[in-house]
Formats: sequence, structure tokens, C-alpha cells
Amino acid sequence: MLLNKRISILDFIKTIKVDIVLISSYAVVVGIFDQYGFLDKISVPISVTAVFGTAVALLLGFRTNQAYERWWEARIIWGAIVNDSRTLVRQCVSFFKRSNGQYDTLVNEMANRQIIWCYALGESLRKLPFSHRVIKYKESNKTEAFNIPNALLSEHSETLLKAKEKGMVNDFQQVQIDSTIARLCDSMGKCERIKNTVFPKAHSLLIHTIIYVFATMLPFGLTDEYLIVEIGLTIGIPIIFIAIEKTSILMQDPFENQPLDTPMTDLAETIEINIRQMIGETDVPEKKKPTDYYVL
Repeated sequence: MLLNKRISILDFIKTIKVDIVLISSYAVVVGIFDQYGFLDKISVPISVTAVFGTAVALLLGFRTNQAYERWWEARIIWGAIVNDSRTLVRQCVSFFKRSNGQYDTLVNEMANRQIIWCYALGESLRKLPFSHRVIKYKESNKTEAFNIPNALLSEHSETLLKAKEKGMVNDFQQVQIDSTIARLCDSMGKCERIKNTVFPKAHSLLIHTIIYVFATMLPFGLTDEYLIVEIGLTIGIPIIFIAIEKTSILMQDPFENQPLDTPMTDLAETIEINIRQMIGETDVPEKKKPTDYYVL
């Protein structure tokens, strides 16, 4: 997620450098040929160019809106994960009966597993190798499954069943905690839906094609009185369209380990700090300060 401070324009330019080179080369070549009269017979009415420009603007508006909705939904889901993680541990702390004023080991078990779940979910969505702490938990608890986050939620349910069998929670409290686990599972499923639903490639291809058709026609609809102005417009207008398109492409996939991602690791760190404080731990890790213009 981008931070509200400096933004690296250079990094963004690198993502569209091929388009910049192609359009700039075309604009310079056509501009020079047109200036010296080699392309005098080719002329495109500005109204035709305007129609293509309007079509590109409408398509880009739709594309950007859909991409933003996917990005914002992902952020809402992870906001719910933060809230439900706190709620789960708070319920365990409040409901599980204590002995000698101390929390039962099952409280710490639920809390530590929820921390691992948050990190494991973020890493699995980004298709990254699991971090050392997740691997350590898997090995120590012999957790083996295709979907590790889902397996951890199943372990939550098993721990809740143990607490019920020990008489630590009543029926109503069991239902309340189970409802929180169900909401976490629902949030995980929503993230997986966004991750596995590919934005239609045909739509992207159509927009990109129309932009290049527009860029091809543009210099033949402009006056060739000033070469620099003609070249500048031929480069600038299509590049703006391409930049908007690229921004929407980056936003439409919020779990790809990119600067515009949902900051799942950062949120998992926040959840860990909150949970450890809730169960009374004193050795709580400090929040890492961002070193770049974004956080992941």
C-alpha cells in the first residue's frame, strides 16, 4: 500500500518504459516525415481522432472503477480480519475460566495460532514461501494440509471443542467463539475469490489496442506547423492513457507483492502486537517503521 509521503515516479515509469519507447519513436519518425512533406497526403479528421479518444476514456473509466473496487474490497476484508482476530482473543480471554488467576494454556494456544494464521494467509495469497515462524509452527504442531490457513482454523475449532469438554466455556460462549472463527473463514474465502478471479484479458487487450490505434492516428489529425508541439502531443496524450491503464492493472490484483498491494504483512504485525498485549505478554515486538514509499 502506498504511503502518504514520497512516491517513486521512476519505479512507475519502469513499468511502462516499453510503451514510452515505442510511442516516442513513432512520434519522432512521423513528426519528422510529416514536417518535410513525406506524409502530406495522409490526413485524419480530428473528429475521428476525438471519437477514439472518447472511447478510450470511457473504457479506462470503467476499467479503473472495477480495479479500485477489487482493491478496496481487499482492504475492507483485511480490516475485518484485524477486528475478528482481536475479537477472537478477547473472547478467549473473557470466556475461558482461569485457575489461580492465570490464563489457561488454551488461551495462549489460540492467540499464538491466530498470529501465525494472519502471516500464513498473507504469504499464501502472495504465493510466497512460508516464513520461518510459520514453518516452525507447522513442524512443531505437525500441521500438514494443502491450505495451511484453513487447517489452522480447523485447529481453532478443535481447541474450542477441548475447552467445551473441560467445562471452560458454556454452550452460548462456544457458539460466540465459533461464530468469530466462521467470520475469519469467510474473510479468507473472500480473499481467495479475489486472488483466483482473473480480470478479463480480452478487456485489457481491447483497451491497449484502441490506445495504439489512437496514438497512430493522432499525429495525422494535428497541425504540423510546430514540430515539437506535434511530437509532444503525440507522445504525451497516449502515454497518459497508458499510465492510467497500468495503474488499474496494478490495483486489480491486491495480493501480488507489489507497492499497491493490501498491506497484509503490516496488518499481521499490528494484529500480533495487539494480541500479545491482550494476553498480558511483556515482550511485545515493536512496529516496524516503513523504509520505502509503500508497505506490504
